[in-house]
Amino acid sequence: MVLHNKLNKEELKKKLQEEDFKRITLSFYRYVIIDNPDELRDALYKHWNELNVLGRIYLANEGINAQLSVPESNFDAFKNHLYSLELFKNVPFKIAVEDDGKSFYKLIVRVKNKIVADGLNDESFDVTNVGNHLTAKEFNDAIASPDTVLVDMRNHYESEVGKFEGAITPDADTFKQELPMVLDLIKDKKDKKLVLYCTGGIRCEKASAYFKHQGFKDVNQLYGGIIDYARQIKAEGLESKFIGKNFVFDERMGERISEEIISVCHQCGKPSDRHVNCANDDCHLLFIQCEECGESMEGCCSIECKDITHLPIEEQRRLRKGHKKEKAHAVYNKRLRPNLRELILNGEINISKDKS
Repeated sequence: MVLHNKLNKEELKKKLQEEDFKRITLSFYRYVIIDNPDELRDALYKHWNELNVLGRIYLANEGINAQLSVPESNFDAFKNHLYSLELFKNVPFKIAVEDDGKSFYKLIVRVKNKIVADGLNDESFDVTNVGNHLTAKEFNDAIASPDTVLVDMRNHYESEVGKFEGAITPDADTFKQELPMVLDLIKDKKDKKLVLYCTGGIRCEKASAYFKHQGFKDVNQLYGGIIDYARQIKAEGLESKFIGKNFVFDERMGERISEEIISVCHQCGKPSDRHVNCANDDCHLLFIQCEECGESMEGCCSIECKDITHLPIEEQRRLRKGHKKEKAHAVYNKRLRPNLRELILNGEINISKDKS
């Protein structure tokens, strides 16, 4: 049996769109010692493929990090099988709050060095000595205190579209970059109550242990992350302290938690929290684009990228191959333009309809 996908992206998306049944999008993680992740990877892929599960799953010696889409009719079989494995018995699920059933279009199960890239030496501290797990109500009570230090452990493009009021939101591109950045921002607050949150809880699990190792006395984390917070406040009739949209790492790009739009289109400045990837496959930059700009720019981040998408496919491939090393144009190098809106305002990226 082939233990990886053989269809191309277009075929997979067409197949997904033609489905006439409902899917459930969920995520889960667990830090647990996995002795043979390669063997487990193959076993999980085989079983989940038979159940028509789609998603992105990372396995490592330290555990599992999974985001999945499961046909509703196969959900019990999926859950029963997963819980039959001692490693993952009763692992808590975070169920999507907004779900159109199109969150993933293929199944990917990969073995990695870590389930979340954090850049930490896990041998240097006790990674199991994590912070206190807070329910939504306990979280709301904690952040109501002026003495609480609330930190968003997500990347800047996530907090840009949604966050908890009063949170520190570091301008970080990655979790690995964020950990030392946050430590520097709060290094003089070790006696304060530290409260962390992220999308589903996995980043806070490692971050809380890291900050305890760094000498913080009272470390806490939102258990289940923003995803489960949204479920709890709805189920218990609690006031939501989260404003905007919760960014998610699948085809949906986000789940709306509140009606506020706190970000703007990176191209025209109008209120928008619609994340897209640039339609130029060699750019694929993640940015915020309103519907109007999306139509006029044909899903591209710049005139340069728009022009490239109009070229024959063979020519696009030739250009991509030619720029692999030199990256002559800024459009081919994301690191040259970490803040698209700033570059547009400075005139470094052309988005006007008239190239003259």
